[in-house]
Amino acid sequence: MANDTTGHGTNGPDTNGQGSRPGHGTAGRNTTEPAAPEDGSAGKDPAGNRPATVAVLGPGGVGGLLAALLARAGHRVVCLAGDDTVRVLRERGIRVRSGQFGDFTARVEADTELREPVDACLIAVKQTALAPALERVPARALGDALLVPFLNGVEHPAALREHHRPDRVAPAVIRVESTRVAPGVIEHGSPFAEVDLAGDPVPRARLDALAAALGAAGPDTRVLEDESAALWAKLAFLAPFALLTTRHRVPLGDVRARHREELTELVRETAAVSGACGGPADAAGVLARYDAFPPGAKSSMQRDAEAGRPLELDAIGGALLRAAGRHGVPVPVTARLVEDVRAAGR
Repeated sequence: MANDTTGHGTNGPDTNGQGSRPGHGTAGRNTTEPAAPEDGSAGKDPAGNRPATVAVLGPGGVGGLLAALLARAGHRVVCLAGDDTVRVLRERGIRVRSGQFGDFTARVEADTELREPVDACLIAVKQTALAPALERVPARALGDALLVPFLNGVEHPAALREHHRPDRVAPAVIRVESTRVAPGVIEHGSPFAEVDLAGDPVPRARLDALAAALGAAGPDTRVLEDESAALWAKLAFLAPFALLTTRHRVPLGDVRARHREELTELVRETAAVSGACGGPADAAGVLARYDAFPPGAKSSMQRDAEAGRPLELDAIGGALLRAAGRHGVPVPVTARLVEDVRAAGR
């Protein structure tokens, strides 16, 4: 695995930075599927029930991969994006090149806005693009859908629960390296794709149904009991990786070799904040995962900086600093790095 984001619709690699854990329709079809039943029967195609209808907001590296896999498995998939991407997806579908899942093309529907109820809506855009992207999924169209954000940080579930029913927001974490090399063209580079679903107020049957659909489509998928712990496990790994590779403009191997002391201290600070917030506090384990990464690994924040794209600095570093302040955890290295990256305009 080479990068660290949680599923964003960008041109760069999309990876969740934790390391590996020990039917198509016609574009614009104006039909309405019934909302998912409370007992969780939607999405259980492996068990013989009807296929799910899934919207994917942001069909980039992660969103495009999940959309293609679900469509290949027989689910109805509606990708939500801008006009140019919509046109490509309607004409060509999504082409995937993957050592794990093979090379294939999946037909999907595509539109600029969600126009009917779905069983689930996967949010796979950058945190920096979340507010305008949500305009593509008006509340009236979401209905009873699960809203499943694959986003960096720990603060987005609360914001999304203001947009949608709190008991239908199910945050997710994905471990994968997947790149949108062109609209509708996805390169899946990692030998794994793993998804964790959570959502403390969400009915377990709904989470299990979506996990079954995702798992049967390809990614190894599990449901976790503690939403906060799942998100902090991700951030505790992601923040040091993102901040140091972006600040020093070098891949992880150089960070390990040339900035080891700074890496160790930053991991310690992040683990302390995570532990104070109810997440894991295993600094040694995080360092061990970093040491197992390929030396050329780059974070998505670093790639965004190199490409001149907006950075998720507030969602990653800012969220960490705010949590540290609430719990009285000193994080001087984190504060300095966040300010350095911000001051550099990266």
